[in-house]
Formats: sequence, C-alpha cells, structure tokens
Amino acid sequence: MGKTTTTISLAACLGAMGKRVLVVDFDPQANATSGLGLEKMPGESVLGPLMDEASLDDRIKHTLFENIYVLPSEIDLCGAEIELCHKENPSGQLTRVLEPLRESPDIDLILIDCPPSLSILTLNAFAASDWLIVPLQCEYYALEGISTLTQTMEQLKENGVTPRLELLGIVMTMFDGRTKLSNTVVDEVQKHFGNKVFETVIPRTTRLAEAPSHGKPIREYDGYNAGAAAYDVLAEEVAGRLWGGDSSEGGDEAGADDASGAEPGGNG
Repeated sequence: MGKTTTTISLAACLGAMGKRVLVVDFDPQANATSGLGLEKMPGESVLGPLMDEASLDDRIKHTLFENIYVLPSEIDLCGAEIELCHKENPSGQLTRVLEPLRESPDIDLILIDCPPSLSILTLNAFAASDWLIVPLQCEYYALEGISTLTQTMEQLKENGVTPRLELLGIVMTMFDGRTKLSNTVVDEVQKHFGNKVFETVIPRTTRLAEAPSHGKPIREYDGYNAGAAAYDVLAEEVAGRLWGGDSSEGGDEAGADDASGAEPGGNG
C-alpha cells in the first residue's frame, strides 16, 4: 500500500474537490489502470504516443469517477525500456507527449504512477514533472530508500535530466499507531525532512488494501474508512502546496508524479 494507492486515492479526492485530474499509468504492471476500474487492453497504453504510433487524445480514457481520466498502461509498456533507448533524448519522451496538456484548460493536474524501480520509464516520469510526492511506508527499510531517492533526485537535477523537479512532500503510509516501529519511523523522517513531511499520516487498514481489487479508490469503495478520511485530508494538504489558498475548482494547473510527483500545467 504505497505509490499506486496514493496516486488513485489522491486523484479521487482531488476530483471530488473539483480538480480535473489525469492519471498517467506509467508502470507496466498497470495497477493504477485496474485500480480505477479500467481493463488492461492490449495496444491501448501510453506506449503508442511514446513511440509516435498513436495520438495522446486517442489513449486518454474516462473513468466512472468524478473528474478523473486515465492514460492507461498494460504489459506492452515493458517494451518501452528497449524502444526508448533508440530515441533521441530517451528520458524526455514523456515530457514531449504531455507537453500539449501543460496549458490545457481541461486538465488541472496530472498524476504519474511510476514503476517501483529506477528505470528509463521512471526517469521519463521525473523529467516530465515539476513536483515529486513520495509515499513512504512506516517500515525500517523505507528509511534507507528515501535517502537513496533524494540523492538520486539531486544527481538527476544537477545533470540536467530533471531541471524542474522539486520534492513536494513525503507522505507516511501503512501507519500502525500501536507499534513502536511506526512511530519511530515517522519521528526519524520528520527529523530529517522537517516540513517536507505531510502532516497527514495514512493508516494501515484492510479496506484500503482491498479497494484496488474492486477497481475503486478508497473514497468510492468505503468513504467512511479511516484511510478514506486520511486521503481526503492529504488532498487538502497537496492542494494547498500546489495552488496555495485556492484549492477549489479552477485555479492554475498543476501535475504530479507518483513515486509520487507533480508538475504545474497538468504534468506530473
């Protein structure tokens, strides 16, 4: 319960706030696609626009959820790992594809669900984003992972791969207040990252873990669940950091990537 759950849960909560959100499923596992109720259809993924074999408009799908659209994924996206290496500027192809949406009046925010490892797909997602949101599980090894991620992010920025990317915030997930470990991890992360850590903590709940298997964000699956309430509050925090005091319908566009990250103009 981490990056994909946070992507689709934030999308649903921000959509309910009136923000028009495009979720880019950039993980070949396509969990964000199925988690928002769409089937994984061969030949219908973001790979087509990446390879200049299909238009972006033809790939964007509506969902059953308010203000939420999806640029889907499926297993064929694995081929991008090889195909992108033959492109000029291989890490900048998603930026090229999403560029028309940066000034689009129809999209307020793009959330990109990244693969779980650092790959050419992840580099594309980072390069296309202005902001990074990091879901961090309340477990010991997560402390090592966040250090590696932030170092990598700074190296990519220094090398010019991700010139716009900044850390929007770290969200602690799978929190169990009954355990000393969860509280220790939260304290350590807050000590090192200060106000970059969102105040909202996402609890570990069975219903939150179940929701994606039903093709629904937690807000739609069980709106009274503690996880749903937590993501509603997190969405307010995210909106406040992206749009300042204007988190209602309208306002400037912004976008986000899930490892998670975000970019104004609808890319993330």
